[in-house]
Amino acid sequence: MLLIDADLYLYRATAATEQEICWDEDEGSNLWSLDTDLKQAKQLFRNQLEHFKDTLKDTSFLLCLSSATNFRKQVCSSYKGNRKKTRKPLGYRAMVEWATVTYPTVTMDSLEADDVMGIMATKPENIGKAVIVSDDKDMKTIPSKLYRPMTDERLDVSLADADKAFLTQCLTGDPTDGYAGLKGFGPKTAEKLLGSRPTWSTVEQAYIKAGHTKEEALIQARLARILRWSDWDIKEQQPILFNGGTNAVAA
Repeated sequence: MLLIDADLYLYRATAATEQEICWDEDEGSNLWSLDTDLKQAKQLFRNQLEHFKDTLKDTSFLLCLSSATNFRKQVCSSYKGNRKKTRKPLGYRAMVEWATVTYPTVTMDSLEADDVMGIMATKPENIGKAVIVSDDKDMKTIPSKLYRPMTDERLDVSLADADKAFLTQCLTGDPTDGYAGLKGFGPKTAEKLLGSRPTWSTVEQAYIKAGHTKEEALIQARLARILRWSDWDIKEQQPILFNGGTNAVAA
């Protein structure tokens, strides 16, 4: 089964069909409007789906979508706060509604599409069978098969590689998502620190050495963690927050 990052590909299809219109070009271009063609956007999205299915030789798929609420905002109120003034493409919400009634979709309360893909891909009966389809680098933190259409990469992310990618993200942060990580840490610095045997303890000690607390390190980790099956409380239907212990790595 293909687990498709519908947030991303619906966004791209809608953005591609948005255009600016100038209504008074002869008078100094003071009046502009935006226009979009959702019929064209829908066809672009359909074409993407067909490409994924043809490339991966699999016709079964689920569109994974984000919930209207996000548990990370309870962890840190400023999470993705830098996106408040960034609007979605014209017609994006209508595209999401259309996709929801047209295709098999899944949304889980308080989770982002990334978490939905991560949980479903690592569900015991899906291991080795599900393929995540996304260009989001965060999905490299999930031990699963991963297809990245933009670069035509097909990866089989091991548990060790996924854990290391997660710990790296804890150090480097993600400015686009509004969490900073540890100042001075880019991918190369993180790689040097983590070495061949990366552990949460190494990350935690780096934060403490820089003058931060264990709690501050945990907040960054909880924002960085894309949920896996082991991070989901089935009974309560809510995330099991990263605690630096049993679900630190290899989980």
